[in-house]
Amino acid sequence: MRELMFLEMLIGFSILATAIPKPDNEHHVLHKDESHYINSQHNSAFDHEAFLGEEAKTFDHLSPEESTRRLGLIVDRIDKDKDGYVTQEELKDWIMYTQQRYIRDDVERQWSSHNPEGKEKLPWTEYKNMVYYDIDEREKENENKSADTFSYLQMLKRDRRRWSTADLDGDDALTKEEFTAFLHAEEAEHMKDVIVLETMEDIDKDEDGKISLTEYIGDMYRETADEEEPEWVKNEKEQFSLYRDKDGDGFLNADEVKTWIIPAEFDHAEAEARHLIYEADTDADHKLTKDEILEKYDVFVGSQATDFGEALARHDEF
Repeated sequence: MRELMFLEMLIGFSILATAIPKPDNEHHVLHKDESHYINSQHNSAFDHEAFLGEEAKTFDHLSPEESTRRLGLIVDRIDKDKDGYVTQEELKDWIMYTQQRYIRDDVERQWSSHNPEGKEKLPWTEYKNMVYYDIDEREKENENKSADTFSYLQMLKRDRRRWSTADLDGDDALTKEEFTAFLHAEEAEHMKDVIVLETMEDIDKDEDGKISLTEYIGDMYRETADEEEPEWVKNEKEQFSLYRDKDGDGFLNADEVKTWIIPAEFDHAEAEARHLIYEADTDADHKLTKDEILEKYDVFVGSQATDFGEALARHDEF
């Protein structure tokens, strides 16, 4: 199943600007099974974020009527040639735009927060002191907690490694461009090995430098004594043996993990555009009318029908 599901999008989550990062702010590779599919079930939140970017959070608080209205305005923007149809290419361009807009806005926000004086470069010592200023106190709080407790020292170690890899000129200070690679490693070719290492560290529980079948499955599924093994888990085990473990030694090494999570020539925006057209193309003409998109508004913008809330209008879009 991961053969089809894993890693449609690598998104580096940002870290907080003025306080030590919490677990959910850790740089993290968004596994495909954690996003577009969860336990082989389609996760519509992935589509919402791919299509809307940060707008997805806004749409979560809108009524279906307001969501539909705003979606209609977005559709008008996607249909660049104004022919009344949204093609796969136009949809792909829009998805790429929302992703790049998020990255651009996030970098601007984080750069300004961590570099308030607007210097050309941000030194590691300044970044570390701002983000990890009370790390010893935080670690003491974790001493009596479970082994699975998030480690701030581990986070510091990961950030240090990312920083050094992003620092192309080796002066231990990042330019804005280098800082972009640090925050969003998925966007920089020279950061791909860091993504692989972080993925292996997340899954390799016994820290032997390779991923066993048990660890591979355990990253997705927790077996219980009274539950029969789901069919999708059986399929995953087969995928591991037949396709992931290229050398047949029973483990995934770094090269095999890289092939798995960063497949060559994979275009996540194109894949997502194809998927959305498949979901909404009722007349099977491989393009979408505005009516087809609005009819499937929940696929594109969310389905929080019981949480109308107060419309959170965003500045320039609507």
